Amino acid sequence: MREHDLGQLLEIEHIWIPMSDGCRISARIWMPRSAHAEPAPAILEYIPYRKRDFTRARDEPIHRYFALAGYASVRVDIRGSGDSEGVLDDEYSRLELQDAVEIIAWLAAQPWCSGSVGMMGISWGGFNSLQVAAFDPPHLDAIITLCSTDDRYADDAHYMGGCLLNENLQWGSILTVYSALPPDPAIVGESWREMWRQRIEAIEPFPALWMQHPWRDTYWKHGSVCEDYAAIRCPVYAIGGWADGYSNAVPRLLAHLSGPKKGLVGPWAHAFPHDGVPGPAIGFLQEAVRWWDHWLKGRDTGVMAEPAFRVWMQESVPPAPQYQERPGRWVAEASWPSTRIETRRLYLDPGHLEESAAPPTQLSFSSPQTTGVRGGEWCPFGADGEMPRDQRPDDGFSLCFDSAPLPQRVEILGAPALELDLSVDQPVALLAVRLNDVDPDGASLRVTYGLLNLAHRAGHEAPEPLEPGRWYRVRLQLNDIAHAFPEAHRLRLALSTCYWPIAWPAPKPVRLSLRTGTSLLELPVRPPRPEDRALRPFEPPEAAPGIRQEPLHPLVFQRTLETDLTTGELVYTLHSDAGELGGAAIARIEPIDLDLGYTLDKRYRVLERDPLSAQAELVQRTLLQRDDWKIQLECRTQLSATEDSFQFACDISARENDEPFAERSFRCAIPRRLV
Repeated sequence: MREHDLGQLLEIEHIWIPMSDGCRISARIWMPRSAHAEPAPAILEYIPYRKRDFTRARDEPIHRYFALAGYASVRVDIRGSGDSEGVLDDEYSRLELQDAVEIIAWLAAQPWCSGSVGMMGISWGGFNSLQVAAFDPPHLDAIITLCSTDDRYADDAHYMGGCLLNENLQWGSILTVYSALPPDPAIVGESWREMWRQRIEAIEPFPALWMQHPWRDTYWKHGSVCEDYAAIRCPVYAIGGWADGYSNAVPRLLAHLSGPKKGLVGPWAHAFPHDGVPGPAIGFLQEAVRWWDHWLKGRDTGVMAEPAFRVWMQESVPPAPQYQERPGRWVAEASWPSTRIETRRLYLDPGHLEESAAPPTQLSFSSPQTTGVRGGEWCPFGADGEMPRDQRPDDGFSLCFDSAPLPQRVEILGAPALELDLSVDQPVALLAVRLNDVDPDGASLRVTYGLLNLAHRAGHEAPEPLEPGRWYRVRLQLNDIAHAFPEAHRLRLALSTCYWPIAWPAPKPVRLSLRTGTSLLELPVRPPRPEDRALRPFEPPEAAPGIRQEPLHPLVFQRTLETDLTTGELVYTLHSDAGELGGAAIARIEPIDLDLGYTLDKRYRVLERDPLSAQAELVQRTLLQRDDWKIQLECRTQLSATEDSFQFACDISARENDEPFAERSFRCAIPRRLV
């Protein structure tokens, strides 16, 4: 790790950026002290996650690093979040993107800025980097988008294959809390209380908002850059991780963007690659500086002379709840889609995957509603317990097809897909498909998976109910992956009619019939590429120094599964607690004299044979405390369903110095509309 001289930096804790409608946006800036004499390009990160407290420890090592590399690095709170004025009414709103265009123009006009601006971010910041690039602001010269998507409906936290994800409730509940927290009085002064009340009074819980759009309508098309890839003209570096919920957009962006582009997918969960878990982590910040230097400073760093698509080819491992490292190697393709990828077809035969089609046979099955509990989190962040466990219990509740033991190693890169002839006995049905790697001892590792609401078989814009008993030809694509199946292992294709708690179940138990012989699996097989051995190695992770948040209580992180053997009810519980929020906090942020606390409890319940028994509940508690300023917020969200509607509830309670400040309660029924 190199030494960093922070004395050469100028750090601005807070500055107002004025918007044309009078709203003031709060920013934090790191820049070289020389920038006023020698203007520097600017790098913008624009997210709602409270730069002054919640992400302070994350922000400083990144933005200081860029500043030490000769950039003015700027971290901005989106309107209505953190210390910015206004209210946060949705993710990726038109106003948010218009503000970003104004912020870029403001940055380019500053005397310390060279006039060239880059934009970057992970998750939300990766989303809006793409979306702002589609506006083609005149000073935006390049972006880096991490763990993001080009399609807000098909490939985000809300719906997957037309199926409602429980992540919609979790993420929407978390964002509701962010939108309900106050600004810091040390920044905004006496107006903080009025701003806080304005935010709470403006709340419309996000999970319910998103559930009112179960189909791919104009709501989701807004901000989905796949609607017009050609609108993005600036260079794009797209980065993701195989363990993340957002890996599919990287190959799609490489396939469809017409301008300069690069793609990188490592083994990581939802995290920056220099902090990447599972490892190996890489020197992402050095790689980013190579990108910025090329596009914002006009230096030939060689970054564009390297292959367009680089990925971590994962080796087979025993299933585990967490991996510190995923064995593998870096491989690359000069372009994507690659003409080197070979499609290998395996036909479904009763219990088997075969190289050639056998005479058709009809198989029928119905999965218990508890199928899927070994699936882990939809979007892991690298914590213990998030990864898929041994799939054998879920395999036992599924219709499975195994290959013969492989005579030689097989590597795949891309999105496996299925063509299925099927029929069901209900107008609404869910199909979950997993591709597993089965070792000689029988352990079953989930390699990739996909979901499809069969009412969406012809598309997501105008779903149609299924006709019970009618046969349909259905195509289902699994998530992109790079994986090496070793010699003597078997491929297993596992089909189920439930995938709880990742996806909400269909209104009624479903019996699905499948025609073998005509149904098949397509594998994207990647032949070896000798040039991979000559790839430039990534540097080890680096970062600039940042604050240390002193923990006041040890982190508690618990996951449990309980099954009532009398009723057949399964309860999945997660508890994350690093402090007793009634009196102390998770951590102390010394530079701003603030105690910060947050706990999350979530619980999913379902009976084996009753999809209408499904329930989800999240409880969040947040604490901000300094001297005589103490803020507490509790948010409880719940979801259940009848055959015809979802039943949503949200209760928010805010306290100032242990006294009630505001309360909001919401109850609504949302039509299911073929979900």
